[in-house]
Amino acid sequence: MDFKLFSLEGKVAVVTGGTTGIGRAISLGLAGAGADVVATARHQLQVDEVASEIEARGRKTLRMTSDVCIRESLEHLLAATLDRFGKVDILINCAGRIKRTPTLTMTDEEWNGIMDTNLTGTLRTCQVFGRSMLERGYGRIINIASLNSFVALSEVAAYAASKAGITSLTRSLAVEWSKKGVAVNAIAPGVFRTDLNAELLDSTPRGRELLMRTPMGRFGKTEELVGTAIYLASDAASFVTGLTLVVDGGFLASGVNQ
Repeated sequence: MDFKLFSLEGKVAVVTGGTTGIGRAISLGLAGAGADVVATARHQLQVDEVASEIEARGRKTLRMTSDVCIRESLEHLLAATLDRFGKVDILINCAGRIKRTPTLTMTDEEWNGIMDTNLTGTLRTCQVFGRSMLERGYGRIINIASLNSFVALSEVAAYAASKAGITSLTRSLAVEWSKKGVAVNAIAPGVFRTDLNAELLDSTPRGRELLMRTPMGRFGKTEELVGTAIYLASDAASFVTGLTLVVDGGFLASGVNQ
């Protein structure tokens, strides 16, 4: 096998939500595989921190904030990236939010806010960056889905609906754009420990249940998503599109574990 198929040398990647958790791990992983990476999010301090780590790996970047809920900020990000690098080869949509609320009492504001960030925000970003990719006839788009794309977890209905929508949107864009050189896929992570969820996973009955339902008997490490992202972003996946690739330690395969 020619392992150069997995190299991202000469590629330019943009990662929304790319400064924390899964997004940060993927941003640094793409840089390690040879790509220049623009890791963007809403907070400048976090953007600067990850940019420094990307540069420490010998890659180029931009220190730019953006908000997937504001189309103009995405258009500004695209323009600045094109001005600096001349192209965008890879787009990773990691920006997202979640809140646990009983569905019966969920407000329209909460529902709409989660959908606007997770699903509509992904659509906006795909539209803004996809146009440039379609004009070039090349692109790799990777959306972040979830276990909630396939199964329900209690009291996160808005998040689950948004992530189910991500898998559907991924297929729709793949059907429309793949003939024009833009492959669109998704990654559905299982339960991964991050700074935001560590206390929930380690100290609550919900965390214990999630662990019990994961056949590998442990939670994922964010760096364990990097190989999947590199694969889908690389020429090794040149005939892969419309796929949601699950990385979950066996969670979806699980029935009774004890």
